[in-house]
Amino acid sequence: MSPWIRPQIGVSSCLIGEPVRFNGGHSRDRFLAGELDEHVDWVPFCPEVEAGLGTPRETLRLEEGEHGERLMLRKSRVDLTATMREVTDRRIATLEVDGYVFKSKSPSCGIHGIPVYDANDHPARRTRGVFAQKIIETYPLLPAEDEGRLNDAVLREQFVERIFAHARLRVLFETGWKPRDLVEFHSRHKMQLLAHDPEGYRAAGRVVSHAGSAPREELERDYTVAFQSIMSRKSTIGRNVNALHHCLGMVGHALDDARRADLVEVIDAYQGHQVAIAVPMTLLLHHAKGEAAEYVQDQTFFAPFPAELRLRNHVPA
Repeated sequence: MSPWIRPQIGVSSCLIGEPVRFNGGHSRDRFLAGELDEHVDWVPFCPEVEAGLGTPRETLRLEEGEHGERLMLRKSRVDLTATMREVTDRRIATLEVDGYVFKSKSPSCGIHGIPVYDANDHPARRTRGVFAQKIIETYPLLPAEDEGRLNDAVLREQFVERIFAHARLRVLFETGWKPRDLVEFHSRHKMQLLAHDPEGYRAAGRVVSHAGSAPREELERDYTVAFQSIMSRKSTIGRNVNALHHCLGMVGHALDDARRADLVEVIDAYQGHQVAIAVPMTLLLHHAKGEAAEYVQDQTFFAPFPAELRLRNHVPA
């Protein structure tokens, strides 16, 4: 059992092994149903099954219509656009998740490059699936990916980092939190937020400065938007290096010249694309523990998700 707050993740049911694909099979993803499964709570959903289609079933595709694309059964020519929109609206009404993983290449769930066919049976353009499009439009700050893109080490790390951050914030606001709890939360996330968006971090800090005076609902709303907006921006090597040097500044005074020089050398090696970020992070955290630098030790920057996922071992390209 993971000691971490478990993110609640919406997922296309087929990706975790449910036999709901058009051919009666599944598309079980090894990372999702294996490594990540130990640390999250899945909220599976198949919009095509919910729309009344059985398994196996006729295939669907998107086609150009007079008023936009239509979701059509390919052989019987049944138009399921309105039905799928109803299914989506019902799902949105009850959806409470920290992220979503969609099935790639699906006319209902795909989030990238889904073909829309013209009257000549040619793919005229590409878009998102009907279901995925409405989810993403409704929750623009929700971490959302498809299983194909999660094969990329950088995208996988960014997605997992975001879902665990969203989960921590959700749990904070689900409890009877006090102003000091929000201040502590923001403080613990300082380096992580700086690695994504320094100006955004300062803007979120201005929201936190009103803790204790602003209405709770207003604080929750404003901080949630600020926090999730920051996390939606990709961290960069330069910003990670800046955060690492911030932490070095908090422990460096207690180190001798040789150990301090070692840390600078390792951070430079990461900046030069020679080592993974796990290398300077591990060394910094080691020195922080040795010098009882609790503020640095408590930073989510060093442990944004379970170490067992091994997501920070890739050397930046």
